[in-house]
Amino acid sequence: MKRAGYSLIEILAALAVAAFFLTTAAMSLSGLQDKIHLHRAVWEVGSRLNYARYKSLAEGCPIRVRFSAGGYAVEIYDPDLEVWRPDRRGVLDRVSVAANNTPMFHPSGAVSHMATIRLENGRGRYRITVAITGRIRVVRE
Repeated sequence: MKRAGYSLIEILAALAVAAFFLTTAAMSLSGLQDKIHLHRAVWEVGSRLNYARYKSLAEGCPIRVRFSAGGYAVEIYDPDLEVWRPDRRGVLDRVSVAANNTPMFHPSGAVSHMATIRLENGRGRYRITVAITGRIRVVRE
């Protein structure tokens, strides 16, 4: 007599194997998420620094980038009111940010406050430096 279908033990064994593989995949993806957040933050900070530099050149006014523990703010100087106006803000999820200075870009392309910005989480650490010439350099530490 031929059997049709699978026994309960065969189904439970197949489910146990599938659960093992899913658990293993989920654990490896959680570490990958931190890596993705770190790379995204490095790209975003580098892009915003370049944005500030080129916007300063185009608009002919100073622009600075301020950093806080979890993000950044791009601000444009308004010479008429003598205040810094917010331009853009960004939050960097799952990444800690530390900067030793607030780089300020001038219409000449130079920077009056050189800076070193460190971005890190459990998956690594990067250093972004802003030279007095306006050059932005990213290094993995």
